[in-house]
Amino acid sequence: MYRVASASEYLVITGVGITDIKIAKKAWVLPGQSCTICDISPVNYTFEVQAMSAEKLPFVLPAVFTIGPRVDDEGSLLKYAKLISPHDKLSHHVKELVQGIIEGETRVLAASMTMEEIFRGTKEFKQEVFEKVQLELNQFGLLIYNANVKQLVDVPGHEYFSYLGQKTQMEAANQAKVDVAEAKMKGEIGSKLREGQTLQNAAKIDAETKVISTQRQGQGKKEEVRVKTEVKIFENQREAEVAEANAELAKKKAWWSKEAQMAEVEATKAVALRDAELQKEVETMNALTRTEKLKADLLSKASVEYETKVQAANSELYQRQKVAEAYLYEKTKQAEAEKATASAALYARQQQIEGDLYAKKKEAEGLKALAEAQGVYLRTLLDSLGGNYGALRDYLMINGGLFQELAKINAQAVQGLQPKISIWTNNGAASEAAGGDGTTSAVKEVAQVYKMLPPLFQTVHDQTGMSPPAWMGTFPTPRDSK
Repeated sequence: MYRVASASEYLVITGVGITDIKIAKKAWVLPGQSCTICDISPVNYTFEVQAMSAEKLPFVLPAVFTIGPRVDDEGSLLKYAKLISPHDKLSHHVKELVQGIIEGETRVLAASMTMEEIFRGTKEFKQEVFEKVQLELNQFGLLIYNANVKQLVDVPGHEYFSYLGQKTQMEAANQAKVDVAEAKMKGEIGSKLREGQTLQNAAKIDAETKVISTQRQGQGKKEEVRVKTEVKIFENQREAEVAEANAELAKKKAWWSKEAQMAEVEATKAVALRDAELQKEVETMNALTRTEKLKADLLSKASVEYETKVQAANSELYQRQKVAEAYLYEKTKQAEAEKATASAALYARQQQIEGDLYAKKKEAEGLKALAEAQGVYLRTLLDSLGGNYGALRDYLMINGGLFQELAKINAQAVQGLQPKISIWTNNGAASEAAGGDGTTSAVKEVAQVYKMLPPLFQTVHDQTGMSPPAWMGTFPTPRDSK
């Protein structure tokens, strides 16, 4: 069968005559071969990746990734056909695969950066995420065709970006208020300064005009008086009758001089008075200017002090958080160490108990084996003695050296006491052996030793409750003693 794939598809052929897989746009599908259509069109995946910065501040990174197989690389197509094509590209399996890679790389990258670095370098952070994700997707033959990462979002209960935006807005509003106050201050100061300069210039011009006018008038009057005086003097010299006129003229001259001087004084005082009024206005404007400037300085200082205190409070809060996190981390590690120590001690104790138990088991097995061996030994002896328990007991006592030990103990008990030993003969008569002469024959001595056995057996029986074996004799009955 001749198969042809569409523009966004490939034929994946396996079977007879193909070593691994074969990818083609069109091909003959022979008997014994299997053909699967692989769709290579990209797919959009929308995620909200939850990550945490280096300061343990969580945030949400909304992202939309357009991902599809790399069509310009045959090796990537082979990887995609082997790993992804058996599943539907819109299936939950493929989405979980892509989401797991994106979330894992984003969290690892965010954990190595502070929130400030992530927020200020958002573009670099996005580029770094894309590169890391693409590196992991290469092993599946996938390519990120497009990626759109939206603005970072706060996790409910952790409003870092909200508080940061409020801080920025407050800073901008405060700065705008300061700028408006400064502009208003500059405008009012400039207006008052221009008005003061205008008044000062006008007053100055008026004063200079009056001074010049007064000076001109005084000079004109002086010239006029000089001419008249010369004329009068010439006339007085020439005419005697003009003496009275000269006297009158002298009076008028004195009065005119007085008036001129008074006019000059008044003009000078008027200029000084006007100058003082203008100076007062200037000082008033300067005081207003300094007041406005002082208000602006105090406002700026208050704003700066407020921002400084806010920054200091934030810094102190951050330091306390770090100290608390360090204390929690230390306590966690200490608890883990104590847990590991307790586990090691428990394991050592278990090993010791198991060793003791094993030793006890082996000891019990040894005792059991010894008891079994002794049982076999006793059964063998009992069978050899024909089931005679008394003979078996006598044999064990003799073989264990019981009588020798008793004799040794009795000898040690009477050592140094110089006991008197009674020896019984056939006729029942007793003789004191202590200090004897030792002249009896060997047969007599043997007979006397043999006669000592019944009292010895009686003594052993009285002390231990054990009777002599049957082949060595029995205790005499009351009738025999009679």
